[in-house]
Amino acid sequence: MHAYRSQTCADLNASNVGDNIRLSGWVHRVRDHGGVLFIDLRDHYGMTQLICDPDSAAFSEVEKVRAEWCIRIDGEVKARAPELVNPKIPTGEIEVFIRDIEVLGQVNGELPLQVFGDQEYPEETRLRYRYLDLRRDKMQRNMVLRSDVVASIRKRMWDREFREFQTPIITASSPEGARDFLVPSRLHPGKFYALPQAPQQFKQLLMVSGFDKYFQIAPCFRDEDPRADRSPTDFYQLDIEMSFVEQQDVFDAIQPVLTGVFEEFGGGREVDQEWAQISYKDAALWYGSDKPDLRNPIKMEIVSEHFAGSGFAIFAKLLEQEGTEIRAIPAPTGGSRKFCDRMNAFAQKEGLPGMGYIFWRDQGEGMEAAGPLAKNIGPERTEAIRQQLGLGVGDAAFFLGGKPKAFEAVAGKARNVIGEELGLTDMDRFAFAWIVDFPIYEKDEESGKIDFEHNPFSMPQGGMDALNGDPLEVLGYQYDLACNGYELVSGAIRNHKPEIMFKAFEIAGYGEEEVRKRFGGMVNAFQYGAPPHGGCAAGIDRIVMLLAEEQNIREVILFPMNQRAEDLMMNAPNDPTSDQLMQLGLRVIPQE
Repeated sequence: MHAYRSQTCADLNASNVGDNIRLSGWVHRVRDHGGVLFIDLRDHYGMTQLICDPDSAAFSEVEKVRAEWCIRIDGEVKARAPELVNPKIPTGEIEVFIRDIEVLGQVNGELPLQVFGDQEYPEETRLRYRYLDLRRDKMQRNMVLRSDVVASIRKRMWDREFREFQTPIITASSPEGARDFLVPSRLHPGKFYALPQAPQQFKQLLMVSGFDKYFQIAPCFRDEDPRADRSPTDFYQLDIEMSFVEQQDVFDAIQPVLTGVFEEFGGGREVDQEWAQISYKDAALWYGSDKPDLRNPIKMEIVSEHFAGSGFAIFAKLLEQEGTEIRAIPAPTGGSRKFCDRMNAFAQKEGLPGMGYIFWRDQGEGMEAAGPLAKNIGPERTEAIRQQLGLGVGDAAFFLGGKPKAFEAVAGKARNVIGEELGLTDMDRFAFAWIVDFPIYEKDEESGKIDFEHNPFSMPQGGMDALNGDPLEVLGYQYDLACNGYELVSGAIRNHKPEIMFKAFEIAGYGEEEVRKRFGGMVNAFQYGAPPHGGCAAGIDRIVMLLAEEQNIREVILFPMNQRAEDLMMNAPNDPTSDQLMQLGLRVIPQE
């Protein structure tokens, strides 16, 4: 017999009754029923109930075991009494009578967290003792799901004739939207490598090298501020690049892959088959976000004309300023003062003075508009708003005003809250939409400087001609894929022509010399017959987070950092030794 097991803890059933078997695993829990000991033995695959009474030669040793001890047992498979069968587990028809036991790994001291049960523990405890946290059933399921999703993605990409290539982990620093992690060079004192923020330049160079379809499950490293849906140090993405393609070709390549993955692992939730294409400008207007949750049917609308010159002085005066507007958030079925006051309080918590509102109620002989705004602007304007928004009795609308960039984010959050609280958001659905036509440039409000708003490597729509006009009007062949309020994919058709690239960077204040210095490898390559190419990258961690129905990305990462970018288990980051610093020619200057 094998040294540790003849079967796993999920293998045994009624057909094994009478067999002598060997199992190894962890003690999930121990129960003493009047001198008869019951142990739930757990391994990666499942659970088996063990039983030991004083007639067993192993009884005195079995009495010593405690939760999470790692043990090996030999025993005989017996059938459970019919009334004791547990239909919830595959091994529920049997139990194993222990004849021999060996302790393989003992727990010393108290467990910092219990694996059995569903107790909640502080994240600091869970991350410090992650190896215990990962033994818990939910975490085992999440990590198996992640592994299965990655395997499925790989198969689907190979089936679509993509080939997987690996790109370097140590490379040169490159400004790609976040801070680099720098790596000092021992062989070249004073110089630094960088961990790649993404394989961006390398995958483009692969296209110049003549490889037609590339993909990689790629690690990416960015020194970013943490949040619930983003790791502060590293993450994985499905990285894709293709030659001789237009924007729609990229969409057509990735859509069936992601659709298939969400259908396979989505637990029966509906997966959109038709993916809308929404301009960045419309997404900001309708949803207050470039990653809208389309499970929520609410669309915001501009209603400025109904407040211009009205009796509501706050909005009327706002509209006298350049670049301001008033937007309405329709709230079907939200027509109660209690709900409206609650949403007004929400806006105040978000840092705004509040949100104006109107709600419509039945007054016996007809419909009445209620709320402070209705009184200030009068029945004619109120009725015009109602008709524009398509609302009726029992409905409400909320209003925000000013320069869009100042209130759009709060309006988007308010739309999400309204949809969820009123039960308008379809929670059993994966709703996808491509966000397209991103502006390439933005203007800093204070300095007036023009800089890249998104990926600097995107091809401008209209090519060189577009760059000769107003930079703020230039759109790029850049796109994101939104799903349920998260950005899942980002990509672009690349700017593969050096003359257009130099001009694009010149507008943002980067001279040709600086571009060659920062992106010399790619710029030089483009002078030797670069093909038109484009691609995208899909966030693996975020995909799994959605499929696992988790709100925090750390729940689907094996060994994540905490919110301060610390690894509490491995004690990282830590102080280098004096010898290490001397070898690298470095000195740490304390921060005041």
